[in-house]
Amino acid sequence: MDGGSGDMTLAFDLDALKQLAYPDSVFNDARQWSEYVGVISEQPTYVVTNFTRKHRIRQDFFSGPRGREESLENVKEQFDTDRHVFVGGTDEDADLAETAGWEYLPVTQAAEAADWDLGEPETPDATTDADEERDDWP
Repeated sequence: MDGGSGDMTLAFDLDALKQLAYPDSVFNDARQWSEYVGVISEQPTYVVTNFTRKHRIRQDFFSGPRGREESLENVKEQFDTDRHVFVGGTDEDADLAETAGWEYLPVTQAAEAADWDLGEPETPDATTDADEERDDWP
């Protein structure tokens, strides 16, 4: 996906992020062309935190205990980049982006442009090949 100058803040709606098969890879990829990447949701903070930990996502910001519109406005105020792009999955998300002064990108279009797989999110493997080959255990 061509994000332009890289001077961009990218926010994913949690429900849109849950439509991507490998959310950890999506965040790693997005960091190559975005200055800041995070998650916006009306869900309680622990729901977002549990999802991001489970999928090994390091986010630069999250919505916290506030509504999505207020979150987008606060993020835009805190992260002064040339572009602010909100990735969502519904018409309501598109309206929210417009109201908050963000560009809107449907998750399906973002996935196609960036070659991300859609599907049920898969959790990264907890073990690595190095862990499986250890011979120093009794």
